[in-house]
Amino acid sequence: MRPFSNPTGACSPITRRRLLSAGGLGMLGLTMPRFLRGADAQQTAALAAASATTPGLDKLVARAKSVIFCFQWGGPSHLETFDMKPDAPEGIRGFHKPIKSSADGIWVSEKLPKTAKVMDKVTLVRSVHHTMKNHNSAGYYALSGHAPPSDDQRLKDSPDLFPSYSSVVDRIAPLKGEIPTSATFPYIVSDGSVTPGQRASFLGKEHDPFIVLRDPSAPGFALPELSLPSGVSFERLNARRELQKLVDSQTRLLDYSAEARGIESYYDKALSMLHSEKLRAAFDLTKEPDKVRDGYGRSPYGQSLLLARRLVEAGVKFVTVNFSQGIGGQSTTEGGWDTHGFNDTRMFPIIEKYHMPITEQTLPTFLTDLDERGLLDETLVVWVGEFGRTPKINKNVSRDHWPQCYTALLAGGGVKRGYVHGASDKNGEHPADKPVKPDDLAATMYHLLGIQPDTEVRDVVNRPVPISYGKVIQEIIA
Repeated sequence: MRPFSNPTGACSPITRRRLLSAGGLGMLGLTMPRFLRGADAQQTAALAAASATTPGLDKLVARAKSVIFCFQWGGPSHLETFDMKPDAPEGIRGFHKPIKSSADGIWVSEKLPKTAKVMDKVTLVRSVHHTMKNHNSAGYYALSGHAPPSDDQRLKDSPDLFPSYSSVVDRIAPLKGEIPTSATFPYIVSDGSVTPGQRASFLGKEHDPFIVLRDPSAPGFALPELSLPSGVSFERLNARRELQKLVDSQTRLLDYSAEARGIESYYDKALSMLHSEKLRAAFDLTKEPDKVRDGYGRSPYGQSLLLARRLVEAGVKFVTVNFSQGIGGQSTTEGGWDTHGFNDTRMFPIIEKYHMPITEQTLPTFLTDLDERGLLDETLVVWVGEFGRTPKINKNVSRDHWPQCYTALLAGGGVKRGYVHGASDKNGEHPADKPVKPDDLAATMYHLLGIQPDTEVRDVVNRPVPISYGKVIQEIIA
């Protein structure tokens, strides 16, 4: 049978055997369209076979039970947020003034007065740097902790590239039972094409995060993924699933390649989640008082952070909350931080009307809520973009991409409070002290989760590779 193209445009061989298998899955309410969508991120048999058992958890005590990775897609300006340069020359220092915060020696933007009050809860790493100037390359680096092979805006997902943090955690330290190890929402980020580093890559589809592409701020937010087909009970569905397995094993309709085993695990997880009252309850934001929901803000990002809190309460280990789907930068009502000033727009009015207010509402509310519930000490929060922005203001009175130096904010999960690690130079152009790479942030996250950063997995050609080449930033650990 001639292969069909999968939804990503790559040619994936769907044989007669797989079509018959898909027909069998239809008994479960998992019809051909769903089957094809599920095949989107499948790897070949060699890819999933490369996933071998590794230790990774030996002799290391976890400081954090969970990580919430708040990804600021588009690249926020460090000079307008957490590393202001009021003494820099005109054309560099910007138009906002710094204000004191609750932490000695930490000043932040005057546009973030509520955020200033929670700086005693955070660590600022002001010396993050790398060399990737394009969004997809830098985004992949930020989301996987591994430098891409080239700085190419056309970089696309490939089995040669590393998986997401969430997939690594699911591979090394998976949860058992009905709760997913990891989740990503409310968007998959992209710039022209989907940014790599958001799925399991060579680890196999079974380690993909639970991805929710719905707006949690929308009225009636619910997840059809957690709803059974009409008129089908869980017991009936599970019985049909067992029957399907029996048919497959006896008639060899299902090719037991590693790829197929990944799909098997994928559907077994789905069935487990369908039966989970705990997971359904965690996704039910109507259980939160209006005052709490209003405090987070009724935006997709604000309600996603609230959902993230509820998921870590339910036991999810790694949650990725994406600020926006696209890089944005030209709207005062939506989009990411990519504020070049294109198409006769201007960075400062845009961030003053949109990005700063939404950060000011969500970040302090989120950190305070976690802290008051006793969750912050066991939950690592990471707030970072793929790069910063140019110290020199451009001809559009805006700022361009700047990976050479920017700031990451970390809170809870075993890191120090009210602490600054590293420093940029006088103009915020380059690290002046204790430079940190995204690799080091990755190693530190894994370390705090109790996972050895040098734990090895098998890549696409079955070579052992460490989950991180970085070094743990020991100085920020409390």
